[in-house]
Amino acid sequence: MTIAPRSITLSTMKKISYKNSGVNIDEGAKLVELIKPAVRATGRAGVIGGIGGFGGLFSGSFKGMTDPVLVSATDGVGTKLKIAFKTGRHDTVGIDLVAMSVNDILVSGAEPLFFLDYLATAKLNATEHANVVKGVARGCKESGCALLGGETAEMPGMYAKGEYDLAGFAVGVVDKKAIIDHKRVKAGDRLIGLAS
Repeated sequence: MTIAPRSITLSTMKKISYKNSGVNIDEGAKLVELIKPAVRATGRAGVIGGIGGFGGLFSGSFKGMTDPVLVSATDGVGTKLKIAFKTGRHDTVGIDLVAMSVNDILVSGAEPLFFLDYLATAKLNATEHANVVKGVARGCKESGCALLGGETAEMPGMYAKGEYDLAGFAVGVVDKKAIIDHKRVKAGDRLIGLAS
C-alpha cells in the first residue's frame, strides 16, 4: 500500500513564531535595556563600539609591550547557582563567575582586558536576569576588564522552572617576557594568600 504525501498549507499550520515556541523577544529587549548602564560602566581603553552588536570589538594595540600574548580562560558558577535559586539572590553569582576566569589568567601575569558571559534559561525573567548580569558587570569593574558582550539564551524545556546556567570567559594580555609559568616558579619562592 502506498501512502500519498500529505500537503501542508499555511492555513493548516500553527503560526510559527518565537512566541509560539516559548521565547519572549520583548522580555529579552527589556533585559538589554536594564543592563545597558551596568555594561557601559565597565568600559576601558581598547573597547571599540558599544552594546548591541553580535560580536564585541577590542583593539589589538597594547602600549608598552614588545611581544603581547593573549591569555584566555573560561569557567562557570557551578553548584553555587543552587544557593542563588534557594535564596532568591542573583546579584553575586556574576561576580563569582568573573573572578573564576580572571583568576585563571592573572596567574600567568596577564592583565584582564575583557569578559563575555553566557546565561541560559527555560524562561527569561528580565528583572532577575538583569541582576545576574549586573553582578557580572560588577565583577568586571573590580577586575578592570570590560564586559564586552554576552549571550542570553531562552530555551523552554531545557532547564527547571526558575533556574538558569551561567558561564563566561575572560581574555587578558601579558608581554611574552613577563609570562609567569612553571619555568619561573622555583623552590624558595614565596606564596602570598589573599582573603576573599
